[in-house]
Amino acid sequence: MENVDKVIVVGAGPAGMMAAIKAAENGAEVVLLEKMNRPGKKMLITGKGRCNITNVAEKQELIRNIPGNGKFLYSCLKAYDNEDVQLFFLTLGVPTKVERGGRVFPVSDKAADVVDAMVLQLHELGVKLITDARVTEILTEDMEASGSDGLEKAVQKEDSHSQRAVGVKLADGREYQGHSVIVATGGMSYPGTGSTGDGSRWAVRLGHRVVKQLPALVPLETEDEWVKELQGLALKNVRAALLSEGEKISDMFGEMLFTHFGVSGPIVLSLSRQAAQELDKGRFVELELDLKPALTMEQLDARLLRDFEKYQNKEIKNGMRDLLPGRLIEPVLDAAYLKPDRPVHTITREERRKLAEVLKCLPMIISGTRPIAEAIVTAGGVDVKEIDPKTMESKLVKGLYFAGETLDIDGYTGGYNLQAAFSMGAAAGNWSVWNN
Repeated sequence: MENVDKVIVVGAGPAGMMAAIKAAENGAEVVLLEKMNRPGKKMLITGKGRCNITNVAEKQELIRNIPGNGKFLYSCLKAYDNEDVQLFFLTLGVPTKVERGGRVFPVSDKAADVVDAMVLQLHELGVKLITDARVTEILTEDMEASGSDGLEKAVQKEDSHSQRAVGVKLADGREYQGHSVIVATGGMSYPGTGSTGDGSRWAVRLGHRVVKQLPALVPLETEDEWVKELQGLALKNVRAALLSEGEKISDMFGEMLFTHFGVSGPIVLSLSRQAAQELDKGRFVELELDLKPALTMEQLDARLLRDFEKYQNKEIKNGMRDLLPGRLIEPVLDAAYLKPDRPVHTITREERRKLAEVLKCLPMIISGTRPIAEAIVTAGGVDVKEIDPKTMESKLVKGLYFAGETLDIDGYTGGYNLQAAFSMGAAAGNWSVWNN
């Protein structure tokens, strides 16, 4: 074993690189181990290659946009918030800009600039970055009380740690020893970037509980063939409601996209976490689409009446061309049990009312999610109840820290997940030095 007094960081993603930087800034010798051939692979594809590094929302809004245990992040967000992240990158020569929805991007619109700046900072701080280094085990030793005055025994009794982390072992047999080990290996999404659930497996071996890992921010698959036939159609300003066993559990307003397997787009991705959880419980899951959320039923009925008067001598499929995209008209008419070639002037008041109901509530059955490998983030991971929210240290193993998507923490799109990773990484990096 290489016997050195170091902080060992496993995983060179956003949380891991930030942890390594903060530990080094506090004077520690740091080894950063990455199993891929280069650091930050997943960061390079975030924000469609532009890297949405954070969001300018207030702290409470940040937490609300992290449905997966956002409240756990209160302490580390207070210590290292979105302003700190923007200042951090500015000092590294990566100025940022704010776009719609408070999203923060590098001015260059290049994720590579974000990654390269962090890697350069690692080198300048003397962090030993080792790529192609696959860790297979977290090394620990028992914490045995000793000392004739009983002081160490008293300290031992006050905390719950029975072991402490002392290093890591690599697949090639190499071992690195340190006084702290920070695990920032990500979740299970995009395994090609290195996120294959390693950290969760190590955590289980060390006695931690891992919440079942499910896809989040992931497209949804549908049973309805009409949905798939609309592949490529994008809708704006619609509202989608998620139902489980017929009961609404959430809804989102914004944009969505029909695909060859089902539905995607921002509002679908935001609902997918809960959809995955309900499906995992074996429940019947549906989406109900409100195509005209700005209109009440009465207003929509009046709108239909005006359009029908305008196109009274047309077939109904042509009488709705001012209201809906052309490809969506026949599926809506089918759901309302109206034939598309029916003359507009033959539509009864009751049939018009039924059509309005469909426009306000177009249902589709959700049969599943896309695979977790295609998810933007992972829901589930190391149980946060077993982690100190201020320091990110394990409550079970002294000197062992977790940060990033390895933990049961996930947020919506919009910069929230990277902000969480940076804040957790900063906390783990700082406290891994201060606590030892």
